[in-house]
Amino acid sequence: MASGKEITGQIQSIGNTMKVTSALEMVSASKIRKSQDLMSASRPYVRMMRRISGHLSKANPEIRHPFTVEYETVTNVGYIIVSTDRGLCGGLNNNLFRLVMSDMMKWQEKGADVSMVTFGKKAASFFKNVNVEIMGHVSGLGEKPQIEDLIGAVRIMLEAYRDNGIQRLYIVANEFVNTMTQNPTIIQMLPLPPSEDEEVRDIWDYIYEPDAQSLLDAVSVRYIEGLIYHAVLENLASEHAARMLAMKNATDNASDLIDELKLVYNKARQAAITQEISEIVGGAAAV
Repeated sequence: MASGKEITGQIQSIGNTMKVTSALEMVSASKIRKSQDLMSASRPYVRMMRRISGHLSKANPEIRHPFTVEYETVTNVGYIIVSTDRGLCGGLNNNLFRLVMSDMMKWQEKGADVSMVTFGKKAASFFKNVNVEIMGHVSGLGEKPQIEDLIGAVRIMLEAYRDNGIQRLYIVANEFVNTMTQNPTIIQMLPLPPSEDEEVRDIWDYIYEPDAQSLLDAVSVRYIEGLIYHAVLENLASEHAARMLAMKNATDNASDLIDELKLVYNKARQAAITQEISEIVGGAAAV
């Protein structure tokens, strides 16, 4: 059995760790509301941009935008992977990477190459050891990501799709459901999937300035950028929720471990006192 001094040192060390995890839990809890507000504010914009894009494409069926073209042969698949810059958020990143690796293997088995753009240091660190081409990387987006910081990396993949460098483009990120649930998701971005919006089913007529092709191109790019920006915000909210839950579990486990160590310490102290009393009684009997 460990000595009382060793057990006391362990209790103190675990107590210090518990203070850190408890502080991180409170910090993440305070940031969840702000990240949820940013995420909720971006949803109407993305929804409206998708609706406008759908209206424009329906109004001019003769216009074939490159982002709506579905290639018959897929030889290269692109991924935009959104991860976190920091750890201590449970299995949030690992679950996301496991999902995308499974999807990548399916394409590679079909003979397709894989290229990607990564957001967040964790994705860059993980995929640098995987046999894929990393075409761009963005990190350090902070608590209030700006869409201007994402555009450069996004345009790399969009230009690759225009030039037939890739024939599929997916975005991979964590979907924020609630503070207890975050789901890793893969969403097809290009070619643009057909809209399921009821309001887009009717054919509308427009007067275009300067022309329909330029307007559809601008709206489609804005929609894709908005969709990626919204995915980054969802991932940010998921990060804070996952970290809060992970730190709460760590704090609870540390508290339970301290209680167990205190019980061991009390038993060791009681055994030492009993031994001292036995020695005293034995010495008195010998006299």
